[in-house]
Amino acid sequence: MSSFTLSFEKPVLELENKLHELESFSKAQDIDVSHEIERMKEKIEATRAQIYAHLSAWQKVQVARHPDRPFTMDYINNMTSDFIELHGDRIHADDRAIIGGFAKIDGRKVMIIGSQKGRDTKSNLGCNFGCAYPEGYRKALRLMRLADKFNVPILTLIDTPGAFPGLESEERHIAEAIAVNLREMFTLRVPIIVTVIGEGGSGGALGIGVGNRILLLEHAYYSVISPEGCAAILFKDRAYADRSAEALKITAQHLLEYKLADEIVPEPRGGAHTDHKAAAENLKKVLLRHLEELNGQSPEELMNSRYDKFRAMGVFSETGTSA
Repeated sequence: MSSFTLSFEKPVLELENKLHELESFSKAQDIDVSHEIERMKEKIEATRAQIYAHLSAWQKVQVARHPDRPFTMDYINNMTSDFIELHGDRIHADDRAIIGGFAKIDGRKVMIIGSQKGRDTKSNLGCNFGCAYPEGYRKALRLMRLADKFNVPILTLIDTPGAFPGLESEERHIAEAIAVNLREMFTLRVPIIVTVIGEGGSGGALGIGVGNRILLLEHAYYSVISPEGCAAILFKDRAYADRSAEALKITAQHLLEYKLADEIVPEPRGGAHTDHKAAAENLKKVLLRHLEELNGQSPEELMNSRYDKFRAMGVFSETGTSA
């Protein structure tokens, strides 16, 4: 259970506090109130289900950013075995904002690469709050090429507000690093499955986001810009982030509707942060199914379907009357 409560979760927190009081009273007074306790638990679950069934786009963004939400290493630990982490881009450094290596899922070999955030100040500084430098994308590409060489499927997990926008990134050519990844991922001859597990921010996400399948967790979001950044540009005030989130259509449900995603992976009731193991198990089942579907395709079919998928994005028709 998470120790952090979002503002819209307060009704659930109040009920949980009452439940603890009831349980403490029962124990202290040696009175059997098991029936009332059971009713309280049912009410808590019903309230949580009601809240999470009607989240706004901005509330989903808050869930995607929840500090207790499982990160890439949590998914690796809970759904893979024999993980061997590989380090460095062989050019500059080892960027801890992107991690990856060979692993097995139910005995099937995969290359798994993902964004990594921290849970406290020290670990967040170590991985730069999940915002990768150019060397992070170059490391990811090195690992993807290695997977391609040994005919191993690639799984990428995205959870980043964006690539690091500072001077160091510009000095080491962040735009070029992301652009090369976009180009090269279309040429890989193995299946690529992309999953947005939390935040999917701008080019920082797209740098490891070209795949044959694009999956999103139920409360993840994927956007060209953060709601706050959009609000600052359109409304000249970041306080309008909630309006921007609605306008951007960035939730998993919107992306599926617009055919920018292939499937939504369900999360445990109350969000992935409430049960890391269950969230990983849900994702594992979906990944294995898609791996099985892609397994029979030839390298040419994989490359062509990947290319066609992204060429079809953003296509629209326009009609008008002549003067």
